[in-house]
Formats: sequence, C-alpha cells, structure tokens
Amino acid sequence: MTERQTGRLYGVGLGPGDPELLTVRAAGLIGKADVVAYHSARHGRSIARSIAEPYLRGDQIEEQLVYPVTVETTDHPGGYRGALDEFYEEAAARLAAHLDAGRDVVVLAEGDPLFYGSYQHMHKRLADRYPTEVVPGVTSVSAAAARLGKALVEAEEVLTILPGTLPEEELTARLASTDSAVIMKLGRTFPTVRRALERAGRLDEAQYVERATMAGERTAPLAEVDPATVPYFSVAVLPSRIGLGPAPVAQNAVGEVVVVGLGPAGPLWLTPEARGELAAATDLVGYTTYIDRVPVRPGQVRHGSDNKVEAERAEFALDLARRGHRVAVVSSGDPGVFAMATAVLEAACTDPYRSVPVRIVPGMTAAHAAASRAGAPLGHDYAVVSLSDRLKPWEVVAQRLRAAAAADLVLALYNPGSQSRTTQVGLARDLLLEHRAPDTPVVMARDVGGPTERVRTVRLADLDPAEVDMRTILLIGSSQTQAVRRDNGTEVVWTPRRYPPV
Repeated sequence: MTERQTGRLYGVGLGPGDPELLTVRAAGLIGKADVVAYHSARHGRSIARSIAEPYLRGDQIEEQLVYPVTVETTDHPGGYRGALDEFYEEAAARLAAHLDAGRDVVVLAEGDPLFYGSYQHMHKRLADRYPTEVVPGVTSVSAAAARLGKALVEAEEVLTILPGTLPEEELTARLASTDSAVIMKLGRTFPTVRRALERAGRLDEAQYVERATMAGERTAPLAEVDPATVPYFSVAVLPSRIGLGPAPVAQNAVGEVVVVGLGPAGPLWLTPEARGELAAATDLVGYTTYIDRVPVRPGQVRHGSDNKVEAERAEFALDLARRGHRVAVVSSGDPGVFAMATAVLEAACTDPYRSVPVRIVPGMTAAHAAASRAGAPLGHDYAVVSLSDRLKPWEVVAQRLRAAAAADLVLALYNPGSQSRTTQVGLARDLLLEHRAPDTPVVMARDVGGPTERVRTVRLADLDPAEVDMRTILLIGSSQTQAVRRDNGTEVVWTPRRYPPV
C-alpha cells in the first residue's frame, strides 16, 4: 500500500482551553479532516472536542475514544496498565481502519500533542505505518505563566516540569534543587505536592493556576488553596526567582545560616538539598575558591575570604543572619568534616548569636569520593585523621595515628601537606610502618571529581611525600585491605567486611 492510498494522521494541539489560542494550522486541519478523534472518560464529555467545536464542519466522522479506566481500579487481568494498553491498541486499530480507507484523521490533543498528551499513544502505534504530522499547541505551562504574569525562567535558570504523581520524596528533592518548576496532574495529588513544596522550603513561592484560559479559571497562592477544590486541570508554578527579585529584608527580622556541603568537586557531587539552599540564599559566605564553584545568581551577594579566617567568617555570616539575611556558608566536602560547621556552631553558641537559626546540610566527603574511585577501601572499620598541626600539636596527631594503626583501622588522612607543612606525610608513613606491612595499599587521590583528577595506589613503603599536597587525600589500608589487578588491567582496592577471629 503506497502513501497515496492511505489517509494522513494528524496529532493536533488545541492549546490550553480557549479556542482562540489554537494555531491557524490546527484550526485549518480540524476543519478539513475526514475523521476527528478525541479522548474522553466514560461520562462521555470531552474537553478536547469542546475546544475544537467552533472549527468542526458538522458532517465529519467523529471517533470518541472512551477510556475504560481513569483513576479507578479495574478487574482487567493486566491491571490498570493492561487495561490502558488494550484500549490504546483498539483505538489505534479504529483509526488505522480510516487511514487504510484513505481518510485523513485528526486526533485532538489538549495542550501540545507530545507533552503529557493522549495522542502520543496513537503516534507510537501508527506513525511508522502512515504519513503523519504533529501540530504543536500552546501548553498549560505557558498558559499558566501568562495568566500569572510571571516569568518562568530568566538568564541561566533551569525549568523543571514534574508530574504530581511522583512519590513525595522525589518531588521534594527535585523541587529543592531546581530554580523554577511547574507541577502537572494535580487533583488528587495536591496534598502530596503541597507537602513536597513545604518540605523543600518553596511553599511561599508557589502559585496555583486552575483551568488556565478556560471558563472557571482561578489563580491563587498555592498555600491558600483548599485541597478539596482542586481539579485535574490545574498546575502548581514556581516562577523565576530572578523575576521575583531579591526578597526585602524586614527590619528587626532574624534570618538564618545554612552551612552547605558542596562535595569534593563540581555539580555532579552536589546534593539536591544543597543545590536548593544555595539558590535560596540571599548571601553566600565562604573561602573564595569554594564560592567560585557556585553559579552566580542575580541579586545574590557573594562574600569571599581567605581560607584561614574561619572564626571571622562564621561571625560575619551570623551577623548577616541577625539582620534578616538568609546566609549559605559554603564548605568543600561535608561541612561537618574538618570544615565550617564547627566554626559556625562554636560562634552560634556564644552571645550575641545564640538565637540565630543554624542548619547543617551534608555533602559528599572527600574520603568517600576517593574511596569510590579506588574501589571499596573503606569497606570495614576506618578512622579519619587530619595531619594538619596548625590547630593541634603534632604529638596529638601522632598519638591518634598510633592508636588507629594498633587497632588495625583503615585510615583516611586529610590535609596531608602544604607549602608550609612538608614533613607530616613522611612522619606519618614511618610511624604507620611500625604497625603495617611495607606492601600495605595506599590510595593517593588528588582533585577527585576535578579536571586534574589522579587516583593511584602505591605501597606504604613507597609513599613519597613530594607527591602529596593539600588537594590530596590518602587512604591507608588495614592488614586485610587488598589491591587486586583485574583482567581488564584496572586495579581495585577493597577491604573485606569479614575480619579474622582474634
């Protein structure tokens, strides 16, 4: 059968509801089609048909595709999904019969045909067999933004489209980490969506739009909406934060300090919660090198400083919060591991900062990142020690190394060396060799996740202090740690979870 012997399939977007928002192309095709198909629930009413009605001729064949189920349960042997798959197959067969007879078929789709649209199920079953054209339509996302009169995204902001049917935890994580969002498919999912917005700290920003451009249209702050009144044809919108402009700082308001872990490197290591806190902050405070890893946002003030002024930095952040600012103090890795959380909490427990709210948002640690690159060297008990003697005497460091080595713990050694500290690695190596075999595996991980990442394994006896700097972390194996070269040439390091009986 050639293309000329069949009809043509059209997936036609109707826009958000107002018939005047159809494209000229969509209106023309609806008026010329031999067959007009549209979906409906079992009650028989079709919103799609009501939108297209002004453009129908009156003598066309109409194919009403009635869903066997919508949200209710079914006794179909394949369950809900099985019932729908069977329906789509039957609907596609009905349309194929018209196409085979040479009739052009228009399938009406609210919004855009390929954006959460029913048409896409026909497209997947028919587009490879018949000549097909998809006519885009104005989405409910665009209509909602227009009705609110608020920008969705500006500059480098990211817009996330989410179905409200996602689990609450997933919704919360995605809402916390994005700049702007639109949540579709509300109705019965509204309570879950509202909780997710609240848990993500975004409820005050959220707007509600119901039946945009249609009769009964309603907009409101989402927090004020009664869940019992929410229909399926509604969306939740988190508009552009840039569009909202910087939040005014109320006089005598108390803000908040959130200490945020950036992970060991770039955005792939950043948690959704951390990403959201960075976006919501009015001010960023931290070591300049770490602040430079955070994207610049209009209206957000960045306060960079040297790496050796942690106490001053903490007090500065708390003072900003006392004046009503929402401050994110940034730390590499996890803020509670040799980082800014301690400095902030120490200052926050003294006057005049005792009443300033402080939260800690965790991050991926350098030790865990390095371990993942090597294999599983931290698979059993391990200890974390900083070799820096800037804030504690070397005698204390040595005492802790001896205790951990005597206990046969794997060791993660932070801050091993710098331009001003060149002896610690050699001293630690010699001390550990009193307790460990010379061939004990040592993972040397530098700039993990960064552009100059280098991870390799050496023997403890061969550990060269000249190859270690502040961007390096060392993982020293226990007596049980294995370094094995596999068939593909890669070497993996792992510490078994079983330990020989004493």
